[in-house]
This record gives sequence, structure tokens and C-alpha cells, in this order.
Amino acid sequence: MADEVQQRAGVGVLVCDPAGPPVATVADALDLIGAAFLGAEVVAVPASRLDADFFSLGTRFAGEVMQKFVNYRLRLVVVGDISAHLAASAALRALVHESNRADHVWFVPDLDALDARLTAAPR
Repeated sequence: MADEVQQRAGVGVLVCDPAGPPVATVADALDLIGAAFLGAEVVAVPASRLDADFFSLGTRFAGEVMQKFVNYRLRLVVVGDISAHLAASAALRALVHESNRADHVWFVPDLDALDARLTAAPR
């Protein structure tokens, strides 16, 4: 499957292929943002595609990527199991908790959980 824009819970979502290229630089994130302009409001990126630096907050990579999505008024959703990363970092646990309380960046275990969040989210 290639990255594709899907309608999920009435929202255009760029669902990224788990086998797609890694997101290891801000330029890689900007490529996803560009692809989203084909009709998506949300970009769902598998956690497996994110470089390990994304989950190591000291690198500031996650903050740079998240800020790009906010600047372009797109919602970023990290999809998948990140429990190993959470176990290793209290700061990451706090970031995920706060992000999931807000509306711009979410961390969800799977696409079904994303659908539930989109259904409940204000438009």
C-alpha cells in the first residue's frame, strides 16, 4: 500500500504506509505535509516510520516535526505501539499525555482508535 488519502470518520486522512520511507529529517516531514495537501487534514504516520530521534526528546526532532504540522494547520497522528519508548522516558510520557489532551498531535495505538478520536473531536 502506498501513502493514500482516505476519508475516515468524515475527515480526510493521509494514511502513511508502514513500509514507506522513514521520517528521519524535517525535510521528510515536510514531504508528508506536501502530500497531505491532496485533501487531508490529518496525517497518520506509523510509529515504525519515525526515526528513533523522534522519541528521544533531547534531540528536539519531535518538537521540530510537530511544530511544522501545527504551522501548516495539519493534525499529526502517530499510530502504533510506542510503549518501549514510553517506558524509557518520563518526558516522553508527559508529552504524549499532554498531546492527547489537545487537538494538534495525537498518539494512538491503531487506526480504529484514530477513527474514534476523529468521531469525538470537534470540527
